[in-house]
Amino acid sequence: MRSGADHEEHFRRVYAASFEPLLAYAVRRVEQPADAADIVAETFLVAWRRRREIPADGEARLWLYGVARRVLANHHRGDVRRERLGLRLRQRLTAFATDPAAEVPERLAVRAALARLSELDREVLLLNAREGLEPREAAQVLGVSAAAVRTRLSRARARLTKAADALRGSHQWKFLQRMSKDGDYPEVFWEMADETAAGNPPADYREALGCP
Repeated sequence: MRSGADHEEHFRRVYAASFEPLLAYAVRRVEQPADAADIVAETFLVAWRRRREIPADGEARLWLYGVARRVLANHHRGDVRRERLGLRLRQRLTAFATDPAAEVPERLAVRAALARLSELDREVLLLNAREGLEPREAAQVLGVSAAAVRTRLSRARARLTKAADALRGSHQWKFLQRMSKDGDYPEVFWEMADETAAGNPPADYREALGCP
């Protein structure tokens, strides 16, 4: 049994080891860096209050990701009206001025590839390739089985490959060839995947993955 001092020391170690990866995780899922800082602060506040529940060092980061997902969900629910208004404003601005970068062939290719992935496919792929989580670790974060995550990850990679095949022979083909099954994606892919993730609140994927 740990004493109160042991729990506090464990929290300090977890905080020092997990702060930067957790901040990066949050930054990729919100539109404003300041919001990411709030998400991380709230996550560690919850962790402090529940410090007796923080698992051993090897599992602590995954536990924190789970807490952060719930904090993110609350954040998105609270800001839904602001996000909808922002979307309407961005749509109006787009009607008056087109972003030249949006017409770059590489970005168009990425949009086509991402359009073939569901929100669930993207989340599994991002946790694996962007956050560096193994399927069993991603499964722990999502609260589903590792087998379900492995199946979904394979499906997501297959759909990316299919997206590339659909564009074979076009000026976008060589670019999409870099999206190998091993996850060697170009940086522009991650930029746009992060933008997509930032606009979609975290979901409970257990039902979608057929898990109890």
